[in-house]
Amino acid sequence: MPPPDHINWFQVHPQLTTDEGKVVTVVEFLHQPEEAVLAAWAKYFREHYCSDDHIDAMVSGTGLTRAAFLTEYVFPNADRAPGPSIRAGDFAEILVSDFLEYHLEHWVPRWRFSEKATPNQSVQGTDIIGLKLSNAGTPIEDTLTTFEVKAQLSNGPAQSRLQVAVNDAAKDKIRQGYTLHAMKRKALQTQDAEKAALVERFQNKADRPFTEQTGAAAVLSNGAFDAAQIVLTSTDSHPEGTLVLMLAIRGDDLMALAHRLYERAANEA
Repeated sequence: MPPPDHINWFQVHPQLTTDEGKVVTVVEFLHQPEEAVLAAWAKYFREHYCSDDHIDAMVSGTGLTRAAFLTEYVFPNADRAPGPSIRAGDFAEILVSDFLEYHLEHWVPRWRFSEKATPNQSVQGTDIIGLKLSNAGTPIEDTLTTFEVKAQLSNGPAQSRLQVAVNDAAKDKIRQGYTLHAMKRKALQTQDAEKAALVERFQNKADRPFTEQTGAAAVLSNGAFDAAQIVLTSTDSHPEGTLVLMLAIRGDDLMALAHRLYERAANEA
């Protein structure tokens, strides 16, 4: 399928170099008031939580409208803690997933949020895993990329969210196997043999070597973006030789944008 149109709002900026000499990719999300794009994005966003094909069956028996059902039972709460912070985290993860899939050409599963037991909770496991087979058919160039994502979508004093993401990404090796297992189980449940086989290719690195990348991403409102702070980010928490990808996505008023997107995703269901 072609990429969704909101992907065109990503604009890659010149890289930053940390004091350690590591590269940080900087991307601005230049969202626009384009009604057709926003409507399509809201549907795409909503279906990370609940497929439009299933929503009427899910709503049946509740006495609620689609919008009320999504707002009450599916989406993180807009103003009751910890709902807003969960919204920010979910929004950031989806945005990073979009960049990994459509700009870095990985397959990124999108089942994560549909399996929440309650709306105002984070999902356990690695935030994001992307899988990419070598374009040249060279097995060692098959790539597994994980991302740990942290967000500061509101303006205010800049927090070291990229550093926190880097530190937490060091733990992803422990969780990675469980996440791959969950991905394969979901692919089998949906009778997607191709995706199940793709996951299986990355489940035993000792016997089937591949390239592995550890990613850390910060999604920041422009008012909380501080290049001087970002270049202080250290990867000392990772074993020597680990390939750490660092990404900063910035944009105007991202928390307000997230709230509008959730509202639109509910009301246009």
